[in-house]
Amino acid sequence: MLRTAVSDDVAGWLDVLGPLAFYLVVWGLVFVGTAFFVGVFIPFLTGDGLLFGAGIVAGSTDRIDIWVLAIGVGVAAVAGDQVAFVLGRRYGRPYLESRRGRWVQAAVVRTERFYDLFGWWSVVIGRYMPWARVFVPVIAGVTRMPYGRFLTANIFGALSWAVLITVLGYYAASDPSVRPIAYVVAGVVIAASVVAGVRAWRHDRATRPHAEAEAEAPRAE
Repeated sequence: MLRTAVSDDVAGWLDVLGPLAFYLVVWGLVFVGTAFFVGVFIPFLTGDGLLFGAGIVAGSTDRIDIWVLAIGVGVAAVAGDQVAFVLGRRYGRPYLESRRGRWVQAAVVRTERFYDLFGWWSVVIGRYMPWARVFVPVIAGVTRMPYGRFLTANIFGALSWAVLITVLGYYAASDPSVRPIAYVVAGVVIAASVVAGVRAWRHDRATRPHAEAEAEAPRAE
């Protein structure tokens, strides 16, 4: 229901803005979603829902080129993650701690454990998970992941996410014969994200007592 509403809203942008402004708005929302934590507050307008909806619009009209849209989304996603990484690297943990809200800080802690578990792959997998998508690039910067490693993971994750989700939306709207395949692939992507999230949650539960014991140790001395 929410995804349908988002798709309808995105279609309305094209009527109001025209093709060029439509591209720029979609790309801009993807960029600020991770560059400046906007995705924390409106994940449905900076993440999968936006891409799928934009793909549906592209599949419903000849005014939007799907490959211009998808590749532009990929470039915007890479650029947004790069900004977040640089900010985390430059300002360190205080930059993360400045994010207000108890649930935001809980998401930061959860993402840190997710990053510890998956390392390089957390940047790739995190692109498909709303909470990880926003925080992993900053945490990678804070922990000073080598720039080359982050860049390769960022390009692979952001481009695959951008092209896959946008093109799925396109085929779901434009080609009835391919539509079932599009939904199957979308289901596989969602299932993989859920498996990664469950594994991170289990790892969190397994390591939390040890981490808490280490945190309490100095107090006992």
